[in-house]
Amino acid sequence: MSDLDAFITGLPKAELHVHHVGSASPRIVSELAARHPDSAVPTDPDALVDYFTFRDFAHFIEVYLSVVDLIRDAEDVRLLTYEVARDMARQQIRYAELTVTPFSSTSRGIPDAAFVEAIEDARKAAESELGVVLRWCFDIPGEAGLASAEETARIACDLQPEGLVSFGLGGPEIGVSRPQFKPYFDRARAAGLHSVPHAGETTGPGTIWDALRELGAERIGHGTSATQDPALLAHLAEHRIPLEVCPTSNIATRAVRTLDEHPLKEMVDAGLLVTINSDDPPMFGTDLNTEYGVAARLLGLDTKGVAGLAKNAVEASFMDAPAKARLSAEIDTYTASWRA
Repeated sequence: MSDLDAFITGLPKAELHVHHVGSASPRIVSELAARHPDSAVPTDPDALVDYFTFRDFAHFIEVYLSVVDLIRDAEDVRLLTYEVARDMARQQIRYAELTVTPFSSTSRGIPDAAFVEAIEDARKAAESELGVVLRWCFDIPGEAGLASAEETARIACDLQPEGLVSFGLGGPEIGVSRPQFKPYFDRARAAGLHSVPHAGETTGPGTIWDALRELGAERIGHGTSATQDPALLAHLAEHRIPLEVCPTSNIATRAVRTLDEHPLKEMVDAGLLVTINSDDPPMFGTDLNTEYGVAARLLGLDTKGVAGLAKNAVEASFMDAPAKARLSAEIDTYTASWRA
């Protein structure tokens, strides 16, 4: 392990773009698959490596939904959520905004109140036992259409669990326009939730403009194609609208061909507020520490530069001001101690 990798391993971090089911480790996926033997998901953790090799984004969605189908009751939900937090604690992640898709579970028969109770119980246990603060982004699975948007908005606004901070939109972008979801984002924003849709991952910058203009996006999930539009780059920089960048994910889903072609450096050079995230880490064979290492290589960063990326995530998060100050100070203290 290099000195920089060792620094990253111990660096206190926040993560803003990471999916609930997509964070299930091979161990947890194999346990769930064994509990539900009618699933096509392998029970052998080694076989999951091949299972999680994606031909394209559509194939990724197909595989992702097969894992979603393993979450069939509130006990599955609680187990998954707590184990995700345990993996985060090992990476020195202090705070994470976990993207949760309630519709995927409620449409499979888990009552909405039971689902919310399960994630909230796991959240409280994770904070008290593991020192990881979890917050929720409830997102619409775009491929499931407006019925899923209605259900997601209803659960978010009517039940509004204590940990819920934002409202999102995931799934495929091709053929799933952003403007059709405006009424649901309007409802969520009126209820005090922040807007954080995915946009511009597998489509062009027009999708990002739609997310900004129609959905009131305060952060952009991925935003990979932003560098294709100078006016968009200028807008994002001027208004300090963060991008949630997930380099390895973009390669795994074929949104970007190779890491050397990834637009991360262009984004930073354009003055954008960039955060580094892992998206669906076990499915992509990565974790947040690995993503920081990738970003450090692409950007030519030393420990000070990597710490700056970590502080970007704190700034872009929906933590309150005292919590941001505490985590930023912890990052500074760690960095100063390392350099000394």
